[in-house]
Amino acid sequence: KTQTPSPRLLIKLSSFLARRTDSAFCATVLKRLHMSKVNSPPIALSRLVKYMTGKDGKTAVLVGKVTDDVRLMEVPKMTVCALAFTATARARITAAGGECISFDQLALRAPKGTNTVLLRGPKSRAALAHFGHSTSVLNPHTHDGVKPYVRSKGRKFEKARGRRRSNGFKV
Repeated sequence: KTQTPSPRLLIKLSSFLARRTDSAFCATVLKRLHMSKVNSPPIALSRLVKYMTGKDGKTAVLVGKVTDDVRLMEVPKMTVCALAFTATARARITAAGGECISFDQLALRAPKGTNTVLLRGPKSRAALAHFGHSTSVLNPHTHDGVKPYVRSKGRKFEKARGRRRSNGFKV
């Protein structure tokens, strides 16, 4: 459990709402607030726009971070509630006439989650290949499938010690 005050207060607020209202929305938000960082992936602005087409007047709710997408040319006006926003994503949403709100503001506007669309980021993404424990001499098989961050995939890069039996050890 995180001990930082901001998420703890959000969890306290959501648990109160989930307990006092019969809303499945509040229960789901509470469940997602308890999830680990890997299980609450970020969502790109382009994906957010795609999910919110035809849902005018509704608030997009995301338990995670909203990131900017440079491939997206123009952002429509929309209200987004998320745990965090990148600076550029926040700037683009507000420039389009939309607004970025936090969960405590959402609790005042829609305590039961009326007129909201609950969204999630993509579960399988390229960054997950690098997550996990790195291998070492002492424990060679902690997570064999963890992909190292390598500068290049050529002949000279990370091909010697730890990768071949002839050079020290093989993981």
